[in-house]
Amino acid sequence: MECRRIRKAIERTERRTKNLQRQLAVLHLLQVPALQRPSIYRIASMCVSFLVSLYYNTIIAWVMWYFFNSFQEPLPWSQCPINANRTGLVSECERSSPVDYFWYRETLNTSVAIDETGGLQWWMILCLISAWGVLYVCCIRGIETTGKAVYVTSTLPYVVLTIFLIRGLTLKGSVDGIKFLFTPDLNELANPSTWLDAGAQVFYSFSLAFGGLISFSSYNSVHNNCEQDAVIISIINAFTSIYAATVIYSIIGFRATERFDDCLSGNILTLLNTFDLPEGNITQSNYQEVLHSLNSTNPDIISNLHLKTCDLNSFLSEGVEGTGLAFIVFTEAITKMPLSPLWSVLFFIMLFCLGLSSMFGNIEGVLVPLQDLKVFPKSWPKEVISGVTCLVCCLVGLIFVQGSGNYWLALFDSFAGSIPLLIVAFSEMIGVVYVYGIDRFNEDMIFMIGHKPNIFWQATWRVISPLIMLAIFIFYFSTIVTKEIFYIAWDPESENFPTLEKKPYPSWIYVIIFLLAGIPSLSVPGTAVFRAIREYCCKKHPSAPVQEIDSVSYKVHIQDEELKSQKVTEI
Repeated sequence: MECRRIRKAIERTERRTKNLQRQLAVLHLLQVPALQRPSIYRIASMCVSFLVSLYYNTIIAWVMWYFFNSFQEPLPWSQCPINANRTGLVSECERSSPVDYFWYRETLNTSVAIDETGGLQWWMILCLISAWGVLYVCCIRGIETTGKAVYVTSTLPYVVLTIFLIRGLTLKGSVDGIKFLFTPDLNELANPSTWLDAGAQVFYSFSLAFGGLISFSSYNSVHNNCEQDAVIISIINAFTSIYAATVIYSIIGFRATERFDDCLSGNILTLLNTFDLPEGNITQSNYQEVLHSLNSTNPDIISNLHLKTCDLNSFLSEGVEGTGLAFIVFTEAITKMPLSPLWSVLFFIMLFCLGLSSMFGNIEGVLVPLQDLKVFPKSWPKEVISGVTCLVCCLVGLIFVQGSGNYWLALFDSFAGSIPLLIVAFSEMIGVVYVYGIDRFNEDMIFMIGHKPNIFWQATWRVISPLIMLAIFIFYFSTIVTKEIFYIAWDPESENFPTLEKKPYPSWIYVIIFLLAGIPSLSVPGTAVFRAIREYCCKKHPSAPVQEIDSVSYKVHIQDEELKSQKVTEI
């Protein structure tokens, strides 16, 4: 049994080494001999994976905090706490809402500005350590352990989503939320930021340009049908996205309907008291008609009442992105459900599994390049390498558990996980298709899967995908870069509180933005240009012909033939 296990481990190592050599040949496009210098693509992808892992695991720490607090009845974010004098409710909570107060004060203890650190929050430090500890246990042996953990983290969310969908469809307003999801908004479609966010989401969903996908694929057989895998993964990913969005918007529809009903009820009560009308004289069905009638006869009185504007679409569109979706919108909807602690536990288990499975790819995109670049001594086992990497990430991630941590996380999310991914993927695609050569790449695909990819793949690789990414990139820079950027702050002293206040970033933050987005983005084209100039200038004979680049499949074939010859010679 032990010999069989050792033999399998050796086979996996040989297969991964062979495939990595193939991938390195693809990525070293500027006639750089394989294994002589680190790949610019691996370094750029590793930087992005590292930066994303820092804040992504902080979100998992937030999920764990909410999960631990879900075992209470009632839920701690369902009502405002009593003030220190026990004479009433806490003012900040009373002026906002219980879910907002629990998120911004009890969880984050957020400061009023990004340049006010607010100190480290010990409860979030413990959750962050726990999050990195769980991740370390799951990736302690690399693919050997993450491959087993993913069976749970990938399948359990489907079970929880199905439970939530059944429950959500029984709630009032769930259909309105689903209709809102599938109704196009032309204004949003015309916004370049929408397409950039959509592109970033696609990159997150497929782990494109992170490096983790290449690391995982290196464990496959050379002749693995990657075309079939790409189609299957795309279909499953699209189905999962639509399915999850349907579940979420069924709950959002319920929450929006609750707020819409509360808004109308408040306006109806105001009208009944003002005009001394009998109870039941104004209902939701005839509200607009009665309001129009009263406004035509008593316009001055109606204008002085300052009635709230009750629009269901406005409530549906509020707070449905970013951290507000999970920790404000969804938690508020859960408090209105029967057996709310049960639904809260299920919801945060699902989020934990989804986040953990995403972190597998992110951390793999950091660990494998570090090992390939020989950053750690060869004598170090995988357990130590994984432990040191997770420890460093945990220490750097402390920036997100201080009072201004939420602002820093939003900054990292906006600039470290969007534009760099787009540029790295664009550079990889141009490198493979136009530098390495699409014909050589087709030869490699024939060698791997036995046939040449059809016209769809050819058109996508050559024209469609590069143009889409280039268009998104140009639109983004033409509309976003020229504008002053803001962040959203929770400021109890603001005049418009509890509305989040827009604040401009301090001038020094632009240096941080360049470090987050500029360095990973410029490392690929910058290094490529530098190498091209250096090799041109260092040529001993400028007129000497450029060495032809053979396809990877040809090199693998030659290597196989050499191995066969060596075996025959030994015999």
